[in-house]
Amino acid sequence: MTQPALAAPSLLVFGGGYLGLEAAREALRRQGRAFATSRDPARRAELTAAGVIAVDPADAEALKAAVAVASAILVTAAPDSAGCPGLKALVPALTASGAYPDWIGYVSSTAVYGDRAGGWAFEDDDLNAASVEGARRVRAEQDWLDAGRGMGLTVQIFRLPAIYGPGRSPLDRLRDGTARLVKKPGQVFNRIHVADAVSAFFASMARPHPGRAYTLADDEPARADVVMAGAATRLNLPLPPEVALDDPSVSDAMRRFYNDNKRLSNARAKAELGWRPKYPTWREGLDALISSSSRP
Repeated sequence: MTQPALAAPSLLVFGGGYLGLEAAREALRRQGRAFATSRDPARRAELTAAGVIAVDPADAEALKAAVAVASAILVTAAPDSAGCPGLKALVPALTASGAYPDWIGYVSSTAVYGDRAGGWAFEDDDLNAASVEGARRVRAEQDWLDAGRGMGLTVQIFRLPAIYGPGRSPLDRLRDGTARLVKKPGQVFNRIHVADAVSAFFASMARPHPGRAYTLADDEPARADVVMAGAATRLNLPLPPEVALDDPSVSDAMRRFYNDNKRLSNARAKAELGWRPKYPTWREGLDALISSSSRP
């Protein structure tokens, strides 16, 4: 489906990490400007090297200046026990600058849905986060929606599962020897390629729906061991060692994914944003990563 024309964006990303940097790069590819925050001086240097205007979020004046020229704001920073750091920094900056960006996107997590015992999760379902991290996301979503209504701004919520892409996939873990094979019968979940997540953000900028939440996921829920086996086959490498979920070699982040068993519907994003994932399953995503890594 053809997307509506979108003027060159001036995008401020609060949280210049893996996802945030890719969103900033897309703004640059669209001939726009890109700002991204990081408290880490080394990370700010990396952002600058990528052509992104790096901002220290603790520098109120620099943040105010970035907000003043941003047509869109994307918040990717995770909430902590005190709430969303982006909300706490950006609302004062918006107020001080008198800025009214066209669009604000808050990146949440599908952890807000909790466990569905293998069933489908939809945006209008009751939220039932089963982890501290998920509960913090639920609170941050509501805080952003309340702030948007209070300030007359368009706020969109995006719920993402595990993100993969260049430098962050089962392929990389197999290559560096850190991959582990965890089998949990009947357990499935979705994934999202970083490029597909970013394309959805820009589709939403072109077709904003104030207060709307969107689940951004691929089309095929799959077991983690099936994906890992597929990655190993593609690289002609042996399967990694099989371990129990409570094995010390399994990271806390990976363990959290196994707490919930659910299938994610992306139907609303497709219908309302005209978005389609370029990588509808893990197969296309991994194949594209292998192809790009083999180019000279």
